[in-house]
Amino acid sequence: MSRLAIENSGPLANDAVTGVFRQIMSACLALEQRLRIAYLGPAGTFSHAAVARHFGQFVDADSYATIDEVFRSAESGQTDYAVVPVENSTEGAVGRTLDLMCQTELSICGEVKLRVQQNLLSNTGDLAKVTRIYSHAQSLAQCVQWLAKHLPGVPRIAVSSNAEAARLAATEPGAAAVAGDLAAAIYQLAIVAPHIEDEPNNTTRFWVLGRQDVAPSGRDETSLVMSAPNRPGAVHALLEPFARHGVSMTRFESRPARTGLWEYLFFVDVAGHRLDPPVATALAELAQKAPFLKLLGSYPAALA
Repeated sequence: MSRLAIENSGPLANDAVTGVFRQIMSACLALEQRLRIAYLGPAGTFSHAAVARHFGQFVDADSYATIDEVFRSAESGQTDYAVVPVENSTEGAVGRTLDLMCQTELSICGEVKLRVQQNLLSNTGDLAKVTRIYSHAQSLAQCVQWLAKHLPGVPRIAVSSNAEAARLAATEPGAAAVAGDLAAAIYQLAIVAPHIEDEPNNTTRFWVLGRQDVAPSGRDETSLVMSAPNRPGAVHALLEPFARHGVSMTRFESRPARTGLWEYLFFVDVAGHRLDPPVATALAELAQKAPFLKLLGSYPAALA
């Protein structure tokens, strides 16, 4: 996919070229074994769209009500892979996903970066007829300026997901939903206004989880979680091997360790595969210093 995007000279956009080849690959894989993919549902969520982006249409996509259930389905072998949200460029990290990554035997074998393009949807397609707006709380927050300008005073009602908002909008007169294109198609709603998000570059990152060890692709990331001893300079000492061996750190985030004792875990992403010599050497040194260290996976970096 990366090579296709690099070599594409037009006239089709990169998304169109890679999208066509993704469907061909998906159909070919389905001839051998149709994959089952768990995601945070219901149908029509951005997690559902991330499944289609990564695996194509020729898979069985199973929706689950919670992130915990998504993890359990792949851990038990009920599904082959799980797709879970990790972070949003506007709203930050998905804490439950990070907590469960500390416990699971699954590893990260892929990632998806999905532009979050929010639309106002309704049965009628008429902005003047909207009397209430349903959406997930994060989506409402991502569109607050547009809603305040175009629908001031109209009640905004937070529900469990954008897909649930679309379902309600499809059944209730006067109701509208803030959701994506996929939800509009599934629930047969008209797009009243497209791309109403306040931040046009708003992106959600997803991890693809499984039991597969992924070989180096030449454009990889490695994710890990670690703890630090409670003494001056401890975090600096843990990060120093990456700097010394020329490994670029692309993400660093702390999260409570859930012990109730004001202890913290640090989630780190670095550029490169764990088998790349600079990364491997830095990780070996880090293992000697960190009280707790878990490699979450090495995987091809998502196409921009």
